[in-house]
Amino acid sequence: MALMKAIQVNHPGGEFILVQKEIPEPKEYEVLLKVEACGICHGDAIVKYGGFPGLQYPRTPGHEVVGTIAKLGSESHYWKVGQRVGVGWRGGHCHKCKSCLKGETWACESPLATGISTDGGYAEYMIARIEVITGIPDELTSVEAAPLLCAGATTLGAIKSSAAKGGDLIAIQGFGGLGHLALQFALRLGFKAAVISRGKEKESLARKLGAHMYIDAETSNPSQELMKLGGAKAIFCTGPNSKAIGELVEGLARNGQLIIVTFVNEPMQISPTQLMRASRSISGWVGGNTDDTLNFSVLTHVVPMVEIFPLEQASVAFDRMMNAEVHFRAVLKIGETP
Repeated sequence: MALMKAIQVNHPGGEFILVQKEIPEPKEYEVLLKVEACGICHGDAIVKYGGFPGLQYPRTPGHEVVGTIAKLGSESHYWKVGQRVGVGWRGGHCHKCKSCLKGETWACESPLATGISTDGGYAEYMIARIEVITGIPDELTSVEAAPLLCAGATTLGAIKSSAAKGGDLIAIQGFGGLGHLALQFALRLGFKAAVISRGKEKESLARKLGAHMYIDAETSNPSQELMKLGGAKAIFCTGPNSKAIGELVEGLARNGQLIIVTFVNEPMQISPTQLMRASRSISGWVGGNTDDTLNFSVLTHVVPMVEIFPLEQASVAFDRMMNAEVHFRAVLKIGETP
């Protein structure tokens, strides 16, 4: 029996435990991945703390996974052993609901979530379904590609789905793992971009990456600063702070959109009048097209800034991510060759 190392959570609120477990066998329409890198995302807190419908334990988290195909299951003919591929948040579709039957698999009524519905990439090997894996461009290392499969796809997808157009003023609330990618994508798409963050520590880097404006939320009112410029056509919220997010509504221009791309459970306090007065709207966004994101990143030279950790330090990396101490995105480097 061949064994592998994996990080496992045994119950809600449990610790990340390094275990030895049997390498799984791919079934029909599945592949076995030899994991090379796995990004650590705020969404992994769902496994750590529980609260997701149907979540079963023990569970191995991780949904920003890059690896090589080690074995094919039956009916997995499109892919080949040795190919480098990735899988993000979306772990599979039911193929039976009305959305799937119309070809709208992104709206599947019973979707699988990688590392939540199934075991994820905090491990040396994992199973992935063929309908959600994507090829990794040679121009990207596995460590670089991993965060693009969730953080990158989510931010790029949110920006492209918004009503904002090139030349419009947009704002990015939070300048961490999601925010630093959102800024780069926004600039490549031709937006005038303002970054909103607490303190001056990140201003230099934000401006170095091309931000047209930096708003320190500790010393100024972000909404007032945005309105001095006519208001933002869209504000992309990447920092998990409901109070800070809710206070940004007044910084939206007429028909402006507040788009939330971070997981946050606390309610926001917003008056309907704030929305009605200028036809503003609030929405959430998760996921995106991973192929488009990887290709766009290569073409426009968008690369995530990462801190690398071994699998054995997954708990340390997760805590640093949750405490906003990691230098933008934490990635577990597991089996990538130099």
